[in-house]
Amino acid sequence: MTATDLPTGTTASEPRFESRRGRWVGASIPRHEDPRLLTGRGRFVDDIALPGMLHAGFVRATVAHAHVTGIDLTATRAVEGVVAAYDARDLALGDIVALLDRPAEEFTPTAMPILAKDRIRFVGEPLAIVVARDPYAVEDGIEAAVVSYDVLDAVVDEQTALRGSALVHDEAPGNVLLDVSMFDTPGVDEAFEDADVAIEVTTHSGRQNALPLETRGVVASWDARDDQLLVQTCTQVPHQVRTLVARCLDVPERTVRVTVPDMGGGFGQKCVVGREEVAVAAVVQRLHRPVKWIEDRREALTAGFLAREQTYRTRAAFDADGHITALDVDVVCDMGAYSCYPFTAGIEPLMASAEMPSVYKVPAYRVRGRALTSNKAPTAPYRGVSRPQYVMAIERVMERAARELGLDPVEVRRRNVITEFPYTGVNAVTYDPGTYRESLDLAEATIREEGWFAERDRADREGDRHLGIGFCCFSERTGYGSEAFAKRKMTVVPGFDLSEIRMDTTGAVVVTSGTMNHGQSHETTFAQIVADRLGIDVDRVKLRQGDTERIAYGWGTFASRSVTIGGSAVALASERLGELLCRIAAHLLETRPENVALDGDGGVVQLDDPSRRLTYEEIADVAYLRSHLLPKDVEPTLTATASFDVPGDGTFSNATHAVVVEADAGTGAIRILRYVCVEDCGVVIHPQVVDGQCRGGIAQGIAGALFEEVTYDAHGEPSAASFIDYLVPTATEIPDVSISHLETPCAFTENGAKGAGEGGTIGAPAAVLNAVNDALRHTGVELDTTPIHPRTVLEALENTEGGL
Repeated sequence: MTATDLPTGTTASEPRFESRRGRWVGASIPRHEDPRLLTGRGRFVDDIALPGMLHAGFVRATVAHAHVTGIDLTATRAVEGVVAAYDARDLALGDIVALLDRPAEEFTPTAMPILAKDRIRFVGEPLAIVVARDPYAVEDGIEAAVVSYDVLDAVVDEQTALRGSALVHDEAPGNVLLDVSMFDTPGVDEAFEDADVAIEVTTHSGRQNALPLETRGVVASWDARDDQLLVQTCTQVPHQVRTLVARCLDVPERTVRVTVPDMGGGFGQKCVVGREEVAVAAVVQRLHRPVKWIEDRREALTAGFLAREQTYRTRAAFDADGHITALDVDVVCDMGAYSCYPFTAGIEPLMASAEMPSVYKVPAYRVRGRALTSNKAPTAPYRGVSRPQYVMAIERVMERAARELGLDPVEVRRRNVITEFPYTGVNAVTYDPGTYRESLDLAEATIREEGWFAERDRADREGDRHLGIGFCCFSERTGYGSEAFAKRKMTVVPGFDLSEIRMDTTGAVVVTSGTMNHGQSHETTFAQIVADRLGIDVDRVKLRQGDTERIAYGWGTFASRSVTIGGSAVALASERLGELLCRIAAHLLETRPENVALDGDGGVVQLDDPSRRLTYEEIADVAYLRSHLLPKDVEPTLTATASFDVPGDGTFSNATHAVVVEADAGTGAIRILRYVCVEDCGVVIHPQVVDGQCRGGIAQGIAGALFEEVTYDAHGEPSAASFIDYLVPTATEIPDVSISHLETPCAFTENGAKGAGEGGTIGAPAAVLNAVNDALRHTGVELDTTPIHPRTVLEALENTEGGL
């Protein structure tokens, strides 16, 4: 990117603003959401109770791969309390099909039926829906269903999938849904021939569940007056749910309304559309009675969207001074039985392929990305989307290179990290200014000044503890605009966001956004943006989200896009309302429009005579109640709208994580003694909220590094059906996290902010893994797989020469 590529009025050396901090932005004010949520007045999907409401549940497959030879619901329908039961033939719905605009040799689409009919592809796949007067009758009805199968061989690992002896989808030879080589720049082979050191690392991450506190759920009902289906569901993408429900039911979108109440987490699992929402909506269309479905935890662990199972085979060339000269990567992602809608099975390998060089100056780059299908629950995006995995791969490369070259691993990073901005990488991505080197330096200095390096050296000499220090330096592309998403060749291209702001006669405002809050405090942070732009008290701003009738269109919340894109649209709408207020005030004050301005205190002031002022209430009184006094070319009411789309490649937050761990010689357990995060997410709207996002993400990253994993036996049966089997860390296992903020305002978002939602998750697995390997350095063992099992650590320590 050159200066001419930047937004109008911006140069590379002179950003449009140093900061957007104001009276409200930058302050950790009390959250608007807290009084409601902390006093039990929150309203989640399962809190909804409608007159005559029925309950639904699903008959699910008990085998991973089979032809369905029969579904008999006769006994189900005879169960007391059961109102109806439907299989795929009864409902006759359209399939869910997610598409990429890529040739057949690169991408194979798969049709995911709402209810499986002839073929089962994973344990837990829905076969029929049972509707009853209460949840107990639903369970009895499910138990009475009779399903017969002709069992097939299950595809449960990469080797079996690629061998192709058993196919999950007949139309996908070798069980490959996507096979794309996005980059093969000149000089890769020559760099390896000339390399002083060539590194090869194979990293693997286990399959995880996003594990939102609130499982998926939906309440659908029929509005006879409006001839409309109302779908109340916990989703990150209400407009996408509306679109898919309408398509599968073959009805106009105007006949479907989707609303979202309070939501207890999503983490990406709810930014795709599930089959269950569509099935419940179809039942209501037939019965014209409200129906509720709430996913239980067993369903969530076995049949809900999963994530993360990926393997990276990474080769890297280095010169003698530790500079990377080439990167050659093979990315394989197990995406489960189907492509998710709308992102497809390509979301993970395409993300990794595009951004694998991370924060480093890589001169030559080759990558192949593949998405495999298997007899496992489908994969959806999960906080970070491949970035925890490719960052772990590149960070392991840096560690291995340091060892081979006899250099300090932090110094190897320092020699390779991007320091001049804007920087266009070998991956054709332009990185806006950040603090990559500065965050690394500060994280290292913090650990060193606290004495951890000295303590590790002392423990080595005396042999009484096994301490390790690990680092991870990374960036997070946030606020992907339509240009960035279009490069993936998606047929559904997210990007822009819309906002409308409306002031009432009291001077208070309601603002809408197409983003979707599921724990990020949008009601507070968006209000802060509006309050500063209009110069009003933050308590006079109300945010409305999650209603397809009130918001023309929105892409929801994922990929840290809310404050960058949604917040920018809100800021622009606020400014346009301010311009309208000034225009009306100038007319009423009988002065020129350029002679008035918002005064920052709920009014408009005449610049050449500050004693002349109109409050917002006075202006609103005219706009609504005495509109004959308005300028002739101004319409009544105080309303403004705006859209925003991030230009080019988007903006990049960055961070460095530093971790100190201790390996227990008796159990192999890993205990985190110190966790330091230095983060730059641009202008921080609400510091406490941002820190909470960071700590929550780090907790999930630690979970993936040390605890959580869904495994499968040879027949495709998942190991984790409850929290007895799926190991979730508690507050005891998650350490206190020290967070330091650097601030490089983004030059092309309206608030100077970059996203902060996923960074904690991205850096934690690599930092923890590197620290564990540092603790094991005297054993000769290096681990490249997460989660790290205690037995693996224990075996390494026990086999150390001389014992412990």
